[in-house]
Amino acid sequence: MISHFTSLFNYDKHANLQLLDCIFEANQPEKAVKLMAHILGAQQVWLSRCRQDNATGLVVWPDWEAVQLKYILEENHAAYLEFVNGLTPNDFEKEINYTTTKGVPYTDKLTNILSHVINHGTHHRAQIGQELKQAGLAQLPSTDYIFYVRQ
Repeated sequence: MISHFTSLFNYDKHANLQLLDCIFEANQPEKAVKLMAHILGAQQVWLSRCRQDNATGLVVWPDWEAVQLKYILEENHAAYLEFVNGLTPNDFEKEINYTTTKGVPYTDKLTNILSHVINHGTHHRAQIGQELKQAGLAQLPSTDYIFYVRQ
């Protein structure tokens, strides 16, 4: 499981970096920047939940500038790899108790949460792609996982 999630988080970083480059190429469309910030903010919130840390001060829709995003992206990636590499095989089946930003308590398996983080990014990258097309970007990179693993 460690190698599986390491591969997924490496893919996530790769895909996010590709779209971040496109965001700058398209002159930083506001909605695309907000969506990328949301991907990264949500990653921080979910990692805090996985670690069972206090998430005070973390927000899922942060108001970050485009110039901050690459640094945050790199920091998030390193933090997820450190977390995943510190797990044992049994840890992946652990139940994680957390409270949503709306105050609703939930319990989910760690594997499901980690999978959600990756899928959440994929979902919003598609939205970013649409925003970039509307901003006039002629060509989007292929951010599909299968293309990443073929490289």
